Amino acid sequence: MGFDGTEVTPQIKILIEKHHLGTILLTAKNLKSAEQTTKLVLHLQTIAHEAGHPVPLAIGLDQENGGVNSLFDETYIRQFPSAMGVAATGSTDMAYDIAKATGQELSAVGINWIMGPCLDVLTNVKNQPLGVRSMGDDPEEVSKFGVAFMKGFKDAGLATCGKHFPSYGNLEFLGSSLDVPIITDSLEQLSLSALVPFRNAILHGVDGMMVGGCAMSSAGVNVMHACLSEQVVDNLLRDDLGFDGVVMSECLEMEALSQNIGVGGGTVMAVNAGCDLVLLCRLFSVQQEAIKYLKLGYEDGAISGERIRKSLKRVLGLKATCTSWDKALNPPGISSLSTLQPSHTKLSAEAYSASITVVRDKDRLLPLSNILDSEEEILLLTPLVKPLPASALSKGLAAGSIVSPGLGTPWGKNVSLMSGENVFRELGRSIARKRKGRVLHTSYTAHGVRPSHENLINRSSAIIVVTAEANRNLYQNGFTKHAAMICKSQLVRGTERREKPMVVVSVSSPYDFALDTSIGTYICTYDFTETALHTLVEVLFGDLSPTGGLPGTLSHNQRHQHTKQHWLVETFDKDRDAKPLDDLLQTIEQEGPVNQRSELFGCSSSTFLLHNSGIEESHYVVRNSSTGSLLGFCCTYFFKSTATGVVGAILVDPDRRKLSIGHSLHSRAVRNLLHRGDVKRFQLGSKLPGVFLGIPTDNTVERKRLRRWFGSMGWNTALSRPVCSMILKELSTWSAPEKISRSMQHAEVEFELVHGRQYAGSIIEHIKTSSRQGVTEVYQLALADESSCGVIRAKKPKEGTVLGTVVLCSPDASWAEALPALKDTNDITWAISSPVISPSVGEYSTLLQGLILLGIRQVKQQQADAVLLDCVDGDGHFDSLSAMGFTVLHNFEEVSCDADSMSVPA
Repeated sequence: MGFDGTEVTPQIKILIEKHHLGTILLTAKNLKSAEQTTKLVLHLQTIAHEAGHPVPLAIGLDQENGGVNSLFDETYIRQFPSAMGVAATGSTDMAYDIAKATGQELSAVGINWIMGPCLDVLTNVKNQPLGVRSMGDDPEEVSKFGVAFMKGFKDAGLATCGKHFPSYGNLEFLGSSLDVPIITDSLEQLSLSALVPFRNAILHGVDGMMVGGCAMSSAGVNVMHACLSEQVVDNLLRDDLGFDGVVMSECLEMEALSQNIGVGGGTVMAVNAGCDLVLLCRLFSVQQEAIKYLKLGYEDGAISGERIRKSLKRVLGLKATCTSWDKALNPPGISSLSTLQPSHTKLSAEAYSASITVVRDKDRLLPLSNILDSEEEILLLTPLVKPLPASALSKGLAAGSIVSPGLGTPWGKNVSLMSGENVFRELGRSIARKRKGRVLHTSYTAHGVRPSHENLINRSSAIIVVTAEANRNLYQNGFTKHAAMICKSQLVRGTERREKPMVVVSVSSPYDFALDTSIGTYICTYDFTETALHTLVEVLFGDLSPTGGLPGTLSHNQRHQHTKQHWLVETFDKDRDAKPLDDLLQTIEQEGPVNQRSELFGCSSSTFLLHNSGIEESHYVVRNSSTGSLLGFCCTYFFKSTATGVVGAILVDPDRRKLSIGHSLHSRAVRNLLHRGDVKRFQLGSKLPGVFLGIPTDNTVERKRLRRWFGSMGWNTALSRPVCSMILKELSTWSAPEKISRSMQHAEVEFELVHGRQYAGSIIEHIKTSSRQGVTEVYQLALADESSCGVIRAKKPKEGTVLGTVVLCSPDASWAEALPALKDTNDITWAISSPVISPSVGEYSTLLQGLILLGIRQVKQQQADAVLLDCVDGDGHFDSLSAMGFTVLHNFEEVSCDADSMSVPA
């Protein structure tokens, strides 16, 4: 349990003396300094000793470093990088040393149990509040560093507690504080990724495990709160993973849990689920309620005596590893910390130096001292963020003790702690001191680039833009891109045409701009504590050469893992290879699961041959020269309209996989596309031909394997976009939903079906608003084949402005061969393809439904049995189309990137 205040309260004393509370969790609200913490912990242990406790209290603390430290003392407690920052060093030895140093400092003030390491795998980098508290998105890397942290803590004399089981790395948030975040991954998916670090930590002897308060909803598991579920705690954690240590619940005072279930009932449920400790962080009345219900549950038989005895045995076992009365009543305190301080200060500096990462410096702007004269001005643009708890600055602000020169009044007296200007003002001062020049500093908000920002950008000679979790705070992304656009249009040094130098610094998640090469110079610090920002200034001005590398799959994108086997890759020859390719397609299709429709159904060698003047195609094979059979095939396309290089498919004989055939094909394909020199973007998956729109995801196990494989090839699969194909069957009995029909009657839009090239002008002009690969080519094909295709246009009645279009394609169309899904049924199937809606349209989904509704009606008139939607954004309009009766045919993840971020694989 926890309590408020920096001294022992009557309430916590009652809990220890009367209710025999044996475990206490301290937080930042309890701690002012190392000396005060030592006295507080000793006082708590003395109360327990005098009350007759047979063993000392287990006293725990969160001390993750980076931005999550409960104990801060500028003199005696050293600051180290966040978990992801440590992973960026690439050194598990460094992780061990940092964990041991942190553990030694905590042990010196009397803490004996650390709430760490954080073992969550960040499998979804978008909108995940965990951020840099995770060690990354690679389960093996998180495992490796997690074990190193754990060993360091243990060797410092602390008990450990892995968290947050089963994972906080891929949560879906519903919005309300009464809604619990949800894990939607299946147990199979969790086992392949999120559970890997927990499994390894158990094998290496982690002492405790904190189970999260999240919900779980997927096939085979439907849980409202993981920490209250026997299926999660007893079955998954204890039986399946073999953990027999102490299990702690998430805090039952969280609003979603206390309001939905109640703390008393939740306490009984947590104990029966298998939790040995129930966490109640703060309110004495709530803690009393939990104790009351625990006793009531035992007296009523809801909780068995055996259950209590098992938990007691586990907790006593944990305490035996980390404390004794001699140790608890004689904490080393300040004298020990004074001895440790020099070596820990050195380690902190080494850690931050090894952590900070220069991801890109394409125009060689660093160090800034090489490109700026002393009289030139630098502009620092920073977001509004909350000060970190582990910050001397934030503590000074709260106390009103930091004075701003020139203002004469303390910061924080009349300024909210949310002010990012105060957090980063010291960074601006450090930059100014370093170069003895003028630094302009202002903040930016969700209001975007204001005229004042533009004026400052125009005035300055170089720009530094700071971001913090721009993937979650999208205004930061938009602001940075807008500022970059202004810098690209600037003239500097007289009339010389040169981009105004701009450096982007992410002070939290490296995912902000890691793969956006339009940001030419990009640095990651992984936290914005004073130590991190001091190290940043040294990097900016050349006093430090950074050695950090991006963690997880991001680093895989930079360091391709070379294979040992290289196959001869030949150019596809239609006369020689068409029949062997048909055989290969049939072999792969038959190899798939019986109950799962193959993406290759209906494909032939002709499917991949487009013969389109707007698309240049090059295809490659690995073949058995003796038999002529194909061992592998890869198709690539260059779409001239969007300058996009596409890898449309890589197919390998099932009996020849894991022999580097796919690697050799991929290397040849990417190398040849790069050598063109005019490719601006790369994409995995293609609209034309419409076989694979991206990485296939219908089979979850295969999806994981393919994502990892393409990640090792240099593709950023963490930022993929879901797409799918959909189908509507039994058109003869289908009728439009009444709501949609009504909305179309009142829509101030005219719809018309047109055929032929005479309509090309306005249609081609309209579809320029879409940058999607293959859209222009589809419309050109449809307009050229007026007997088998058409285009439905939505226009403003009076002005005639085109607002939206879709393509209709019959199975007899000249390019229907490129849509094998048209043959995916025994019915007559038409396709509705490539919807393009003008950005000026407010009701996107309504207009999309209207276009598709008109398309369905036209197709019905042709006596068709089914209609195919060949490519649908899976995260945008799936629900509106499902409401019309469409079902998913195949799911994919489209992956794309700038050409500059791709390199020629070995």
